[in-house]
Amino acid sequence: MLPVIALVGRPNVGKSTLFNVLTGTRDAIVADIPGLTRDRQYGYGRVGPIPYVVIDTGGLVENPVGIETQMRAQTERAVQEADRLVFLADVREGLTPADHFVVRELRRSGKPVTLALNKAEGLDPDFVAADFHSLALGEPLTISAAHGQGCEDLMEHVLAGLEPQPAEDASFGAIRIAIIGRPNVGKSTLVNRLLGHERVIASDEPGTTRDSILVPFRRDERDFVLIDTAGVRRRSKVEGVIERASVAKTLQAIDEAHVVIMVLDAHDNVAEQDASVLGLALERGRALIIAVNKWDGVPQDQRETIHRQLALKLDFVPFAPLHFISARHGTGVGEVVQSMVRAYEAAFREMPTRVLTKTLEHALTVHQPPLVHGRRIKLRYAHQGGRNPPRIVIHGNQTASVPDSYTRFLANVFRKTFDLFATPVAVEYRTDKNPYVRERRVKPQPETARRRGKHDKRR
Repeated sequence: MLPVIALVGRPNVGKSTLFNVLTGTRDAIVADIPGLTRDRQYGYGRVGPIPYVVIDTGGLVENPVGIETQMRAQTERAVQEADRLVFLADVREGLTPADHFVVRELRRSGKPVTLALNKAEGLDPDFVAADFHSLALGEPLTISAAHGQGCEDLMEHVLAGLEPQPAEDASFGAIRIAIIGRPNVGKSTLVNRLLGHERVIASDEPGTTRDSILVPFRRDERDFVLIDTAGVRRRSKVEGVIERASVAKTLQAIDEAHVVIMVLDAHDNVAEQDASVLGLALERGRALIIAVNKWDGVPQDQRETIHRQLALKLDFVPFAPLHFISARHGTGVGEVVQSMVRAYEAAFREMPTRVLTKTLEHALTVHQPPLVHGRRIKLRYAHQGGRNPPRIVIHGNQTASVPDSYTRFLANVFRKTFDLFATPVAVEYRTDKNPYVRERRVKPQPETARRRGKHDKRR
C-alpha cells in the first residue's frame, strides 16, 4: 500500500503551499491567513522517489478556541492515519513556543518525524537552522515551498527506507476491486452481496500492518480480490466496520485496484467528497463504475429527476457506467459484476500500432485539428504507451497547440473503436523533429524543392 505522509505544524507555516507542490495541484487554498485550512486535504504525491498519499492539515494549537478545536481534531486524526510525519516550521519567525507544543504532540505518536524549515529562500541554511537543533529531530532540512526549493530532497529523506512495489503483471490473476463511498451508502451490504450470504471468511490475507485486507472471492467463473482497507474480518463484523475507512485508506485502495466502484445513495445528492474522491480515482487512471444503491426505495416519479442530477454532477466522468441497484435485495448486482470484468479487460487492452494509426487517420478525416497561426496541426501516427489506463501516444507537428476539446474528441474515438469501457483514456502528444530545420539554416532551398523532398520522403 502507498505510504501516508502528513504535513503538520502550527498554522500559517506553509503546509498548504507544500501540499500543492508535492501533489502538483492547486487543491489546497493558499493565503497569508492563519488557520485557513481546517479539514484534512488528501492527494497523491508526485515529488519524491516513490508514490505516496500526502495529507495537508490545519495545524495544532495548544489551547484551541472555537473552530480551532475542530481543526486540531482533524490534525490529530491525520497524525493517526500517517506512516511518517513532516513537521513544518517558519524559519523566518524562528523557534516559537507553539513549535515546541507541536513537537511534543508528534513525539507522542511514536512515528518518524522529519523537520522541515520553510521560507528559507536566500538565507544561510546553517545559520537559520541553529535554534531548531534543540528539538532533537535530526538535521533540519531547509526548503522554500513557495519556490519549490528543497522539496525533492525533503521527500527523499522522508521516504528513505521505503521501497516502491514492483509492477504487477495485471494481465494475470484476480481482478482487484475497490469499493468506495461515504458512510451509510451501503458499501458493506454490497460487499456481503458480492461475497455471498453463506460465505464466512475463515482466513484473512493481511496486506500490510495498516490493517489492509485482501478478500478473495469467486463469482461468475471469475476470480476477484476485494480490497477492503476498513478491516473486513468475518461477515458478522462487516457492518459498521467497513464504514469507518479513512480517506487515506480509500486512496490506498484506489491505487491498489484495477477497478473502482463508487457507491452512492439514491436518496442523497452527490456530495463534494464524492466528486473529490472520484476525481482522485480519475487522476490515478482507474476504471470507474458508479453504483447508485437503494434504488428500489425511490418512487417512480422521482427517478428521472435523479437521472438528470447525476448526469449533471458526474459530467467529468462521462465514461463511467451508472448502475442502479439494491445491494440488500441483489437487484442489479449481477450487471455490476459484468461491468467489473468488462472494465478490467478494457483497462488492459492491447491496441496494435497499425490499428491505432488507422483510427487516428479516420478521426482526422471526420474532424481535422484546428489551424494555429494559419498552419494546420498535423498528427501523423499513434502507438500504445501504457495500460491501466490505456495510454495512446500521438506523434505529429505543433502538438503542443492541440486544444483540450480536440483531445477529448480523439479519446472518444479511440474509446469507441477499441471498446475502452468504463476507463479513462490518456492521450499524449510527441512533436516530431523536423528533419529539414538544420538543412534550411545552412542552405535555404526553394519552396518547391522542400515540398518535393517531403513528398519523396513520404513515398
